[in-house]
Amino acid sequence: MTSVLTTATPDRAARVANPQIGAPLRRREDHRLLTGAARYLDDLDLPGCYEAAFLRSPHASARIVAIDTSAAAALPGVFGVWTGADLRVLAKGIPPKVTHPQLRDIPRLPLPPESVHFVGEPVAVVVAVSRHVAEDALELIDAEYDVLPAVSSTGAALADGAPLVHEEMDSNVAVHVIQTAGDPDAALAAAPHRLRERFTVARGGGHSMETRGVVGSFDAATGQLTVWDTTQSPHYVRNQLAYLYEVPEDEIRVVAPPDVGGGFGPKAQFYGEEAVIPYLAKILRHPVKWIEDRQENFVATMMERTQVHDVEIGFDDEGHILAVRNVFQHDQGAYCAGLQVPMITLSTLPGQYRIPNIHSELIACYTNMVPTSSVRGAGRPQAVVAMERMVDRAAEHLGMDPAEFRRRNLVPADEFPYRVGLTFRDGSPLTYDSGDYPQLLEAVLARLDYDGERERQRELQAQGRLIGIGLAAYVEGCGLGPYEGSRFRLANDGTIIVTLAAAPQGQGYETVYAQIAADALGMDMDLIRVTTGDTSRIPFGQGTFASRNTATAGPATLQAGREMREKLFLVAEAMLKTSSEGLVLVGDRICVADEQERGVSLREIAQAANVGKHGITLAPGILPGLETTSYFAPERAAYASGTHAVVVEVDPETGGIEILKYVIGHDCGTVINPLLVDGQVLGGFAHGIGNALYEEPFYDEAGQPQSTSYLDYALPSAVEVPPVELVHLHTPSPLNPLGAKGAGEGGTIPVPAAIANAVEDALRPFGARITELPLSPAKVVGAMTAAPGV
Repeated sequence: MTSVLTTATPDRAARVANPQIGAPLRRREDHRLLTGAARYLDDLDLPGCYEAAFLRSPHASARIVAIDTSAAAALPGVFGVWTGADLRVLAKGIPPKVTHPQLRDIPRLPLPPESVHFVGEPVAVVVAVSRHVAEDALELIDAEYDVLPAVSSTGAALADGAPLVHEEMDSNVAVHVIQTAGDPDAALAAAPHRLRERFTVARGGGHSMETRGVVGSFDAATGQLTVWDTTQSPHYVRNQLAYLYEVPEDEIRVVAPPDVGGGFGPKAQFYGEEAVIPYLAKILRHPVKWIEDRQENFVATMMERTQVHDVEIGFDDEGHILAVRNVFQHDQGAYCAGLQVPMITLSTLPGQYRIPNIHSELIACYTNMVPTSSVRGAGRPQAVVAMERMVDRAAEHLGMDPAEFRRRNLVPADEFPYRVGLTFRDGSPLTYDSGDYPQLLEAVLARLDYDGERERQRELQAQGRLIGIGLAAYVEGCGLGPYEGSRFRLANDGTIIVTLAAAPQGQGYETVYAQIAADALGMDMDLIRVTTGDTSRIPFGQGTFASRNTATAGPATLQAGREMREKLFLVAEAMLKTSSEGLVLVGDRICVADEQERGVSLREIAQAANVGKHGITLAPGILPGLETTSYFAPERAAYASGTHAVVVEVDPETGGIEILKYVIGHDCGTVINPLLVDGQVLGGFAHGIGNALYEEPFYDEAGQPQSTSYLDYALPSAVEVPPVELVHLHTPSPLNPLGAKGAGEGGTIPVPAAIANAVEDALRPFGARITELPLSPAKVVGAMTAAPGV
């Protein structure tokens, strides 16, 4: 039985009656993860599996003159060497995941045969008896290039006379999009106060513990190609492979292992390696595995973040924002893997504020960098930096406390749903569904002891210490469609198998969706098993990204579970020859309510309905095959929100930053499991600390990466991540039956802005300006020495 859910109001009565939703249960997954029993992709041991290695471009921009693979192919243990010229069957180009009518797309080929456009782009692949032999063979490939000028930044891409990243284009602009609300030009012209600034946010990666990997195996007898992939979106991979190979999608099975060492966005994309490895497995009639090494991960896995924002804000004497204009350059990299990041930045700008006039303008540029992907936050941290930094500047200009300035501009709780006037990246009008931004701000200020911290700041500043307090607020579009599904099946052992299309990346799906299913079924969680990420188990799905699954797969699970409960009771009614209204579920048995010794077990129901143990003909009333499937399609995105507050101290001699206190206020609607939500928020916060203070890859003017190991690229460890206090507010979304929003990225989004605000506040006696992130000690010292007060 398949049903399609549309949006509905939160099912409050069901939530109150069902205690599993909202329970702080420990994750089922943790035991195997903590005891070393988890199995990752590289643990997949197919008999006689070959291994592959890729030759990658050493140049950011070059024409391929010739590639001689003869010596490599002759190496003992090598089964074949292929270049783009050998695999022209795959040369259709990988389409962008999110596009726009104005996008000037350049085909992204799995193995480009004629030219390369970033360091690390694959140009040839070796398949051998082992990875060691394959890498030895790479050394024997003679590749000749005609090196061309490279473009290593958006500024260089937009400069007069800039080299063209793609010679077939007349400029390096991939897309130019403008969104407006009201009349921002007139409002800015009439505003009593106007401020302008430029902010730069540097690139960074996802840096999962487990790198990318893919294994392909072809069964010639059935014609089935099976692909194991570390992807966040197995159905997306299946569809891309079917498109490139020109076969029906049913001929391809994609499995995302349930144990994976993180994703964070880059694994939601589709890469050339994912197209090449299964294809070689098919033509070789033998399993082939490729696991990305860490050096490859630094140069070939997609990154994010690089944006330059020119922001202008207009406001009146009372501190009301009248207009904001933001024109930002976005580094799209060498190809457009998707426009989701800049399109999200475009619409995230207004945040929690009621701004009647908005100009948000995107200029996305092709550069000779690795293509841009989503990384936790996906374009939102950059927009929050642009908005929240200007809010602090406006408050400073008026001599007003930054908390009070925010109070005067927050969208009131009684104005939801609130139409912003822009368009979100899903194409729907940007409409905040629910929230209470003023209450969230006050709760965070109270937990921080904001007034007390301001007093202590003054006392310590009088002693010569540089103490700063920073605030930052955000709104996060999440719970995106177009849909997500859930399938329930009664197994013959009497357990319920719940199958999700989305592949987990550490969020605890086996626990959360068992909780939702248990509530829907009115059943103990011990009787429920959750499986994920296998296209052979559920035909349609989108994937794990954009903090979307609890608000999409969650309602689908709720609905499928309720339908399964109804079918179980109908079968039990036929078996017990009594009305289902008089039946109750007790443990693993459906019993007559006032005669509970009279009942049937779930195993017996499965034997009757799934197996047909009573003979060739099913007994009257027995439903064949106890299975339900539901897909939930939200009307539009839901909007989580949060407010962060931080106290820092800056060392004036070294530029070092110490976080003294940090408070996170978070609203993700209905919480299914508080322990898991807290874990997601705190994990996101650690990622945000990296974005704010540590993570920055460097490239020279020729596009050559200068930081290709963790000796050169700093990640925060447990030592650098300070203790955090959490404040939760729950405003259920009216867009889905659970009232759920998203929780996976909120801990990350405002951290760079909050810390930048706090550092600039600490340096206010010097008049120093913080305009570049991440904030290394050198940048802090540079800001101090460049300040007019020094």
